[in-house]
Amino acid sequence: MPIDIFYIKICFMKEERNLRKVFNQHVKLEEYFTGFSVKSNKPAAVAPQQPPQPANSQNTDIATELSQLCKEVAACQKCVLGSTRTNPVPGEGNPKADLVFVGEGPGADEDAQGRPFVGRSGQLLDKIITNAMGLKRSDVYICNIVKCRPPENREPRPEEIISCLPFLKKQLSLIRPRVIVCLGAPATRTLLNTNKPIGQLRGKFHEFSIDDDSEPVKLMPTFHPSYILRNYSDDNRRKVWEDMKTVMVELGLPVPKK
Repeated sequence: MPIDIFYIKICFMKEERNLRKVFNQHVKLEEYFTGFSVKSNKPAAVAPQQPPQPANSQNTDIATELSQLCKEVAACQKCVLGSTRTNPVPGEGNPKADLVFVGEGPGADEDAQGRPFVGRSGQLLDKIITNAMGLKRSDVYICNIVKCRPPENREPRPEEIISCLPFLKKQLSLIRPRVIVCLGAPATRTLLNTNKPIGQLRGKFHEFSIDDDSEPVKLMPTFHPSYILRNYSDDNRRKVWEDMKTVMVELGLPVPKK
């Protein structure tokens, strides 16, 4: 059967257009979370030089306990993910963060590096944290429901979540954040114990009890960065930004203008 060269060229042209479209969408999405500025009538003040401060003993204790928890995660073999992972991905960030981001689970890049949100989704999350919210990644804490990568990036299974959930609860009980942002449906469903779609849950705060000894904290569900990368639209990115602005107001952060 002769090869239809014209047909092959048409297919390549269509594929090139599709790739260009996806690339342009990703560029627009990342640009959306850059270029923010906080309007002020006052000139920026120059911070005076401060002498080195001694380490806060409470922060040191929490950091030590979080470090010990990381070792426990590394030794964990409670589910099959412990035998299929390359590296555990416990989490990282400020041990006294007011804001904690909780995702679903590590991907291939995270599994390779042992750090949460370092791939494409992580790059977008970094832009949201730094460029849009005016924070540093080191100001917040970032972790996942499960600490090891599910094969082929599938959703974590119930038994895997059950095995890993005590680690997450211990992290949250140590950090005691003011606000938790759940990235995506699996994280939201797990912490809120609901089957409702994330589209019905995002956009408003929910109460989440870390343990029985403390007041509930506010939890904001929003779309996972990987979802808005796959399902690019002005509406999706606007919804994520509206969710983040609500979080910023709650934390007393200045909401930037673009």
